[in-house]
Amino acid sequence: MISVRISCPVNPSESEDLVLDAVMKIFPDAAMERTSMGFEGTAPGIERFSMLVRRQKILDAARAVLIKGLKDDSTSFRLNKQVATVGKVSFATKGAVLGAIDVRIDDDDDIELYIDAMLPRTIEGQEVRS
Repeated sequence: MISVRISCPVNPSESEDLVLDAVMKIFPDAAMERTSMGFEGTAPGIERFSMLVRRQKILDAARAVLIKGLKDDSTSFRLNKQVATVGKVSFATKGAVLGAIDVRIDDDDDIELYIDAMLPRTIEGQEVRS
């Protein structure tokens, strides 16, 4: 079963509404709650994220980030909050100035199979299904 957990800080200089909107543009089915630090929640999957990655033609890069984040039955990655406000995917590093949208995907069946389904391999820009 897939579990997608999302957390995102809200800094004093940021609008809560804009931060939440940034998360929802990437994960529109997420159920988010306000916490003392920002927002936390879950989503049923990463379909919109997958579609945005394809639209931006960054499938190989996104796949590499998710593979790099693999640990046991999960993968983790960070997304740039500012870029997400315009509905685009950009991966963030640990030292992102305003913080980032942290995403963790757990799959107790086969996380690599899920990654393959959501972000398939490509050859010369064309998706290749195993």
